[in-house]
Amino acid sequence: MLPAEPFKPCAVIPVYNHEHAIGIVLAAVLAHDLPCVLVDDASSPACAAVLDELAAAYPGQVFLLRHAVNRGKGGAVLSGIRHAAAAGYSHALQIDADGQHCTDDIPRFLQQAAAQPRSLIVGCPQYDDSVPSLRFYARYLTHVWVWINTLSLDIKDSMCGFRVYPLPPLVRLMQRKKLGERMDFDTEVLVRLYWDGIAVVNLPTRVTYPMDGVSHFRVGLDNLLISRLHATLFFGMLWRAPRLLGRRLRLMLQPARGQS
Repeated sequence: MLPAEPFKPCAVIPVYNHEHAIGIVLAAVLAHDLPCVLVDDASSPACAAVLDELAAAYPGQVFLLRHAVNRGKGGAVLSGIRHAAAAGYSHALQIDADGQHCTDDIPRFLQQAAAQPRSLIVGCPQYDDSVPSLRFYARYLTHVWVWINTLSLDIKDSMCGFRVYPLPPLVRLMQRKKLGERMDFDTEVLVRLYWDGIAVVNLPTRVTYPMDGVSHFRVGLDNLLISRLHATLFFGMLWRAPRLLGRRLRLMLQPARGQS
């Protein structure tokens, strides 16, 4: 058996015009001794200036990437992942720049990733009263489609942007498949990694909406992209169904075998 690779995580934070929140988020992430890749997705000059100041303030801890044109949250995350993998990191913790995620949960996410280094560690949001009701209930439509397209309930929430990726399988997926680069990314990457046999560990985490009051979810276009994604994944699931059902059956039989 090959020796386990060393656990070497970093954080990847996509940033687009979150100049009022990113400093607080970054400081909270760095407090957990986690190096950070900031990806400026063609932000405004005001936000770009803040990011330049942060990168200069934390030499050796923060690496700043910059897109010349806006490519979307997924495009920014993918750029950060490529940099993290090239720099020799084994895992990447993705977290949003707007302060909605609970950075106090970072140690718990990393502990799970270290204990199960080949698994995806995915946040399962526990919302407070700040979440918009329409968005809260609309998420369940995506949840249902994800359960259909994986033929399982293993992914509790595919839209939470707080997660830890094992980089080798993600890089292999990126090399063979062009992933969505907008708000469809978070769901697509989880489903496709699940199809590739990567286990999912769901961790509850508190989510608020958001500290700087800025949301880049475009109701028309992003809902269209997400709807198209679900249709594409559905047809992809159909020819994978025998393998997915076989995987489900093996998992169901494991406890019974252990008791025999």
